[in-house]
Amino acid sequence: MRLFPYPRALACLAALTLVACSEENPTPPAPPPPEVAITTLKAQPVPNIIELPGRVQAVKVAEIRARVTGIIQERTYEEGTEVEAGQMLFVIDPREMKAALDAAVAALQRAQATAANAEQVVERYRGLVDRGAISEQEFDTAQANLRTARADAAQAEAQVQAAKLDLEHTSVESPIDGLAGLANVTVGALVSATEATLLTRVEQFQRVHVVFSQSSSDLLALRAKAASGALDLPSKNEVEVRLTLEDGSEYPHVGYLDFMAMTIDQSTGTVTLRAEFPNPDRVLLPNQFVRARVHAGTRAGGLTVPQRAVMVNDSGATVMVVGEDGKAQVRTVDLGEMVGSRWIIDDGLQAGDRVIVEGWQNLRDGMPVRTVPVGRAEEDADSKAESLSPDKAPSNDAGAPPPTEAAGEDAQTAPAEGAR
Repeated sequence: MRLFPYPRALACLAALTLVACSEENPTPPAPPPPEVAITTLKAQPVPNIIELPGRVQAVKVAEIRARVTGIIQERTYEEGTEVEAGQMLFVIDPREMKAALDAAVAALQRAQATAANAEQVVERYRGLVDRGAISEQEFDTAQANLRTARADAAQAEAQVQAAKLDLEHTSVESPIDGLAGLANVTVGALVSATEATLLTRVEQFQRVHVVFSQSSSDLLALRAKAASGALDLPSKNEVEVRLTLEDGSEYPHVGYLDFMAMTIDQSTGTVTLRAEFPNPDRVLLPNQFVRARVHAGTRAGGLTVPQRAVMVNDSGATVMVVGEDGKAQVRTVDLGEMVGSRWIIDDGLQAGDRVIVEGWQNLRDGMPVRTVPVGRAEEDADSKAESLSPDKAPSNDAGAPPPTEAAGEDAQTAPAEGAR
C-alpha cells in the first residue's frame, strides 16, 4: 500500500509549505534615501578680496653719516633705544674744526680791513678828482680795488660760516624721532666726510608701510570688471587692507592703500602698491614678510557657502549639490577668500543651486537624497560668527529671514561694511 496515493495532494502540500516559509521570511523593503540639510544659494554683494605677498617698511629711515672727517670721541646714545629729533648720537673730535674756524675768522678780519682801507682811498680820491688833482683812471682803479676788497670779505665770511657748520657737524644729532640701531663705528674710529661713513640708522615705525605688487593682467581684469559694473571699486584711500603674519595670525589693525605706481615694472610685469598701517605695539618690523588681503571693492552678484559644506583636498575643492532629479552631484569649485565662516565661490556654482551642508559625508555621486533646509539654529550660529569676524559676509542658507526683517537687513549691509 502506497503512503501517498494521491500525487496531486502531495503537490498541494509542498506549495503550502513554501507559502508558509515565505510568510515567515519576507523580503525587506528598500531603505529610504538619506536625509541631508541644504542651503539654496542667492546672489548678493560679497567683498572682492585679493591676497598678495608684501614686505614691511619703516615710514621714515634716517641714515646717520659723517659730514666731517675726524676721530669718533664718544657715542652718546644707547643702541636699540628711542631717540628724539635733535638728540646727540656721536661726538667727533672738534679740535681740527675749531682751528679751521679760527683761521677763517682771521681771514675775514683781514679782508674786512682791506675793504675798509679801499673804501677810504675811494673817498679821498673823490674830492681830488673833482679838483683835477688826480686822473679819472686813478679814481676808477681805486673803485675797482674797493669792489675786489668787498668781494674778498664776503668770501671770507662764507668760509667762516662753512667752518662753523663743520664744527657743528662734530656733534652728530638725530634728524628724526625713532629707534636708533647698532653703531657701525666705535670710539677711536676715523670717519670720513668724503666717503660719508655710515654711523648708524634711526628708524621710525610707529606707523609702517607695507609694499606689495599686483600683476598688470590682474589689474586690467579688475578695471574691466569695474567698467562693466560687476565690481564696485572704492577710491584709492578707502581701499582696506588686512595682514596675515608669518605665523598665520591676523594682524589686529587695519591699513589703507595710500599709493599705486603709474608705471609697470618691466622686469616683473607688476604694479607696485603700498598701504599704511598703525604699529603701536611694534609687531611689524622693517623688512618683515606678510600676506596682504586687499579689499578691492564689492562684487554685486557673489556667492558664498558655509565652510562645513566644502571638501578640500590636494586636487582642489568640491561641494555636493542636489540636482533637479533629487540626486546628489559632486561639483568642483574655485574658492576665493574665507569671510567669517563662509567661503566665497569664484567659479563652479550659480544662484539657485542647492548645496548640501550636512549629511554629505556618506554620500556618493548620483545617490538619491531627501532634503531639509538647514536649521535656524545653525544659521544663527553662522551669523553670530560672521558678526564677530573682522570680515563680514551675508548669509545664504535656507531659513534665513526675508530682507524686510531686521536680520535680513543686517545680512545685506554686512558685505558693504566688510568691503570698505
